[in-house]
Amino acid sequence: MIKRYLKQNKNLWLIAIFFVLLIKLFSANKSWVETAYATKFYSFFSRILRIIFGWIPFSIGDFLYLIAACWLFWKVVKNVTMLFKRELTGKLALKKMLHLALIFIFIYIIFNIFWGINYNRKGIAYQLQLTELKYDASDLKMLQNLLLQKVNASKVAVINSHESYPYKNDLFRKAKSSYDDAAKKYPFLTYKNLSVKSSFYGWLGDYLGFTGYYDPFTGEAQVNTTVPNFLQPYITTHEIAHQLGYAKENEANFVGYLAAVNSRDSIFHYSAYFDLFLYANREVYYFDSISSKNAREKLNPFVKKDIEELRQFNLAHQSFIEPAITWLYGKFLKLNQQPQGMHTYNAVVGMLIAYYKKYGKI
Repeated sequence: MIKRYLKQNKNLWLIAIFFVLLIKLFSANKSWVETAYATKFYSFFSRILRIIFGWIPFSIGDFLYLIAACWLFWKVVKNVTMLFKRELTGKLALKKMLHLALIFIFIYIIFNIFWGINYNRKGIAYQLQLTELKYDASDLKMLQNLLLQKVNASKVAVINSHESYPYKNDLFRKAKSSYDDAAKKYPFLTYKNLSVKSSFYGWLGDYLGFTGYYDPFTGEAQVNTTVPNFLQPYITTHEIAHQLGYAKENEANFVGYLAAVNSRDSIFHYSAYFDLFLYANREVYYFDSISSKNAREKLNPFVKKDIEELRQFNLAHQSFIEPAITWLYGKFLKLNQQPQGMHTYNAVVGMLIAYYKKYGKI
């Protein structure tokens, strides 16, 4: 049975192995990835995906994930039933495992061709010529103080503008406009053919801990629009950064920041500075908890109110499974050129410090 299966699927296995080796070889050269893949092939291909799926008002990717989950559940039930009926022999089980492995290998190949190779690009630090990303405690406290001033000032600007937070499609269009403005300074941030959707699974994300995600198979960016509204502008610019090929989370955070602070809307400024202040203040807390607490005391009362709202939201959506999901996603990040795992998100502070030292602003 096994020999017959391998003989019948020999060509598929050879094709799969060939493409895996080709992806590994190509990805090992960051210059190839940056010049041939990220800024040429992927830039063109991702726009095609956004043209195909962007006009559809709901997330095709989320629908496909639902179908995949149902298929997987059906397969599990079917095989468990066969096991209890003693119809699942050792050879048949091995054949099924080989077939499943082949499916996952081809998913891996498609994932990398469609987007995943971006994990190996030189990225935004290279494009901005940020050569020194290391920092010390004094640099971090400097950034903390700068972001403290920015988050307070931007909150006052939001209050004085009497601007309400946009909802869903208006939010996504404003995020697109933010990139249009940022591209005037940084042409490599040009973003065309909007394809950002509200996630079907926002309620689930509240309990599993995700606020947005990019679907590499359809080119859609999904935003969890059930989280507090002051978080959503920066989440949206972060997910669009993934669409532009900035795969690593610290890079998507930084690119999302560049777009948000170049926006004409103060709500985007505040959303970015709010999140980045929390990142920087958390990093300071690890070595100087008193300084971290003092900085939080200096926050505008309305910023403190938003922090409390976020805390209550997180408390209301705690779940026993979230730590497991976070652990698994951390492992996924480590497998994709992000050895810091979940801490990669916080690594944006190093890029901010390097950017400030080079350009004198944040």
